[in-house]
Amino acid sequence: MGAPGPGTARRGQGHLRGPHPHGTLGQGADVREHCYPSDMSDAEWELIRPLLPPPAASLPTGGHPEVYARRDVVDAVRYVNRTGCQWRAVPSDFPPWRTVFRWFSKWHATGVTARICAELHEQVRLREGKNPRSVTVVVDSQTVKADATVPRATTGYDAGKKTTGRKRHLAVDTRGLPVMMMVTPASVHDAHAARDFLFRLRLAHPEITLVWADSAYGGELVTWAKDHLRLTLKTVNRPKTKGFVLLPKRWVVERSISWLMRSRRNCRDYEKLPQHAEAHLAWTVMALMTRRLTKPVADWREPKPPPPPPAPPLRIRLRPWTVRLAPAPLTR
Repeated sequence: MGAPGPGTARRGQGHLRGPHPHGTLGQGADVREHCYPSDMSDAEWELIRPLLPPPAASLPTGGHPEVYARRDVVDAVRYVNRTGCQWRAVPSDFPPWRTVFRWFSKWHATGVTARICAELHEQVRLREGKNPRSVTVVVDSQTVKADATVPRATTGYDAGKKTTGRKRHLAVDTRGLPVMMMVTPASVHDAHAARDFLFRLRLAHPEITLVWADSAYGGELVTWAKDHLRLTLKTVNRPKTKGFVLLPKRWVVERSISWLMRSRRNCRDYEKLPQHAEAHLAWTVMALMTRRLTKPVADWREPKPPPPPPAPPLRIRLRPWTVRLAPAPLTR
């Protein structure tokens, strides 16, 4: 057998950096060396670390100290989300896959993942000079194929897309950042799923007043949203032209869907529970926002320097000249 590569090194075999620098775990916990593109930078970890719940050992109720560094657990979840590999195929320099999956499920079930996304969303909007909470959102849905291991009870057939799988309902702000996501069987029509989706959206974000959507959300749903949720639902119809047309308002959510598809785990639904599919979408959005917050961006509000004055036109004066032709020599 050949020597193991950098992704197969065991814990304690040369890919550890010593005690955890932030002290979020027990004494002596090790942190692996960052060698994957999905690993967080130090600046990204400083954004995520204070948003995670405190360890049980630090609470008055007490608990066992955590064995593995939380940064390694977060990097492992991001690795699965970015590469699309199976949980059992997590490289061995990460914590055991059962531990990673347990934290992945627990954080989503207790609302930690949603709270982190909400906090990062407000920070991104404040950095871009916007109100921390958006009052206008754009909603749309996307149907993706489901793997053969996904139970049939949580999947369905979308007659419009001619696809068997699940449907993702997405609400984004005017900047394209997702505000809420919900996964249902693909057989559920947008108008029927929108009642539950808009109700959840109203409870989580009472500041939202205007919702843009396509024609599938029209009809009685517009009146229902106004009477029961006090939401103004406006639809954007597709023009009767052939080919690609950039639709106003709706192109924002289409771009957000393309952002989600950059993570290979979201290109196809492999999760047995729809809640885990929603969690993977949230981790993709979380990685997107941490990169935005740690990337230096120029302040567009600063006044730009005035452009230099145009150069004077170049004038060329041609002097008159004469061409004299010599007589041709006489030939015999």
